[in-house]
Amino acid sequence: MNVSLHDTVYVSISFAILAGVITWKTLPRLAMTFINAHVSGVDVLKTDRPLLPEAMGFPTAVIYLIALFCFIPFPFINWFDGEARLVHEDNPMIGTFPYHKLGQILSAILAIQSMVLLGFADDILDVRWRYKVWFPAVASVPLLIFYYTNFGVTHVIMPLQLRPYVGDLVDLGPFYYLYMVMLVIFCTHTINILAGINGIEVGQSLVIALSVIINDLLFMFNNNDRESLEAHLFSLYFMLPFAGVTAGLLAHNWFPARVFVGDTYCYFAGITFAVVGILGHFSKTLVLFFIPQIFNFIYSCPQLFRLIDCPRHRMPQLNKETKLLHCSTVIIQPGTSLRGKFGHLALKILYILGLLKVFKWDDHGRILECNNLTIINLVLARLGPMSEVNTTRVILGIQVLASLLGFFIRYKLVQYVY
Repeated sequence: MNVSLHDTVYVSISFAILAGVITWKTLPRLAMTFINAHVSGVDVLKTDRPLLPEAMGFPTAVIYLIALFCFIPFPFINWFDGEARLVHEDNPMIGTFPYHKLGQILSAILAIQSMVLLGFADDILDVRWRYKVWFPAVASVPLLIFYYTNFGVTHVIMPLQLRPYVGDLVDLGPFYYLYMVMLVIFCTHTINILAGINGIEVGQSLVIALSVIINDLLFMFNNNDRESLEAHLFSLYFMLPFAGVTAGLLAHNWFPARVFVGDTYCYFAGITFAVVGILGHFSKTLVLFFIPQIFNFIYSCPQLFRLIDCPRHRMPQLNKETKLLHCSTVIIQPGTSLRGKFGHLALKILYILGLLKVFKWDDHGRILECNNLTIINLVLARLGPMSEVNTTRVILGIQVLASLLGFFIRYKLVQYVY
């Protein structure tokens, strides 16, 4: 049996559909099991404050991993002759099984599996941020080991404007591995901090996944570069089932949510994106699909780095009479410390740029109360109170527009840089 590369994509699509349906059917049946185990949370943005099962990203990730396990033989089906011998059907004399491809898939699965376990531990134990921020770095170790032993490429292509000074290529050496670790941490936690309303974590992940899939498919046609084709096939093998289970989860997490996804899903989504970006060799393109997450992270920095107070939860506030969401606020404590001065300076810059709504000033013109620094609160501060579902739609609309911008930069503006 001779299975073409494109046939494996059809198989992967079949697994994606099957995994999505299983996720959609399975999660409601697990809801009471999680609630009875006290893995649950209250939806505080509803007037009746329902109790919902938490960490439902964990069974979603398990279904995804099972789908990948079952899919593993298909990319290598041409190498089996039915008698447990590894030969190639077209040319039995080749005799060299692509162990590097198998190792690539297994290392990626191991990294994702490790991150899922650490994420579920966070949901159960409620690990503090100072510790869990390093979880993705731990989970990325199998990925880095495989990269080192198989690719080992640590040089980067420089922009046209810099080539007269530094040359076409610059070898970053160990700093390239640091970059990969930081990319894993970034992808994981930026999804986690853009959260708080029904459907937002899963919705943004689905938009990014579909963007990656479209980018991969663009490389599938009229592409004579075998190495590039293999890299994007690898990405499709992981992204298609991910999109499937994510769609199944979104059906239950969309407003009004029947389940919470927990930190497990955010970690699972982030590490999956990082894996395909690194091993698929398109990490710069991947970052373009994270434009809203990058903005949200930079915007949140004054609170994340404690220049101003940062509540544990910065989700919007619900007006129980109108049932609309309002931006939540933070009280700025007056202080003369260096950190406090930098905090006030950051807020002033954001206010000048129109990225801050101030609710209270003191007699000296200093900000005393403003919106919490997240893109969700910024949308509510600038566009006014909205229902929760409309807020989610606006944020996902921004995500879609950002993906379109990413494609424009990647396929139109890139010729002026590389």
